[in-house]
Amino acid sequence: MHALAMSNIGKAYRRYAHPRDRLTEALLRGKPRHEKIWVLRNVDVTIEPGESVAIIGQNGAGKSTLLKLATGVTKPTEGTLERSGRIAAILELGIGFHPEFTGRQNILIAGQLMGIGMHEMAKAMPSIAEFAEIGAYFDQPLRTYSSGMHVRLAFAVATAIRPDILILDEALAVGDAYFQHKCAARIREFKRQGTTLVFVSHDPVAVRTLCDRALLFDRGMLAKDGAPDQVLEYYNAAIAQREAEYQIRSVEMATPGQPRTRSGDRKATIESVDLVDASGASVRAMPSNAPARIRIELAVHAPLDALTVGFLIRDRVGNDAFGTNTFHLEAPVAPLVAGERYECEFLIEAVALGHGHYSIAVALHESDSHLVRNHDWWDQALVFQVVRSAEPYRIGIANLPISSSGIRAVGTRH
Repeated sequence: MHALAMSNIGKAYRRYAHPRDRLTEALLRGKPRHEKIWVLRNVDVTIEPGESVAIIGQNGAGKSTLLKLATGVTKPTEGTLERSGRIAAILELGIGFHPEFTGRQNILIAGQLMGIGMHEMAKAMPSIAEFAEIGAYFDQPLRTYSSGMHVRLAFAVATAIRPDILILDEALAVGDAYFQHKCAARIREFKRQGTTLVFVSHDPVAVRTLCDRALLFDRGMLAKDGAPDQVLEYYNAAIAQREAEYQIRSVEMATPGQPRTRSGDRKATIESVDLVDASGASVRAMPSNAPARIRIELAVHAPLDALTVGFLIRDRVGNDAFGTNTFHLEAPVAPLVAGERYECEFLIEAVALGHGHYSIAVALHESDSHLVRNHDWWDQALVFQVVRSAEPYRIGIANLPISSSGIRAVGTRH
């Protein structure tokens, strides 16, 4: 059985030109006096038990409405929705809480709303208080809480007892860094135990780290469904779209069946990307902390007064490891002539990365970011491997130059 199954789901709200039209429509039951505003339309989504799915998209794309439908807070205008198991959700900060009740009292009420008995919530009360870490405020009215304390309590309550499905909107974005790490650890533990996660976020790191699938919504419709790194790259390309001739293309790279996003107005294009070692040889594997060059060849198809060339190294799950460009490095650039080819190199004195596989994305654009007049963005233009050098064991994506003075006596403590 699916955890969540949506078939041809649509949600519309009624908009009346004047408040009295609502009453007139209800009394006369004749010609409708409202206009339907569709916020979701033709959505077909199936989420399996244990899946971790991110919902991404710009504001107004329908993400929060989708979560409200999934939890049953609102009903679809059309289509069918099926869900199985107990759902815990944090949709909006403070939803279901009463400002005059204490944190303890709100917990008991929230438990009943989630279908959990008073006795079971009372047993979970100590662990909720411990996780929320709001101290004496636990027995103070909710109106005295800061927004951070509010979300601490809301998350602690929603996750006090492991749900079958955990649905999170962006309420966690207001939490402090310490609590965000604490929440992420609990979510990972729930994932390990088989909880289904549906997660709305604008944070690409959280999406790549916590989720194994992403759904991109655009103007109320499902625009893309796939692996987080692929969907995020497509999303970034769509955001960068500024001109009518701008194109977003999925291209097949060296690995069959693995689409890579390429986008831009093509006034300049990346022709090749290469990784070169100290001897000048093209390589796809190198020892950690070895020197290397990233060599980029490009073609110019329209006169350009200036051009920025940039690259971004990502780890195997798509998290950013390091990136920069010629604008920030203040590298020299002269006007570029249409029909000519050019080359740009980046010298890396030491590839200080931990062992593993990495990819390089390359971009041609103007100014400091590819969001400004992007000519060509090539995601995963090159994949390479960093192998362990003859050095002590270490973990992580960074390989810092490090040593230790060892353990030495500093005297007896009195």
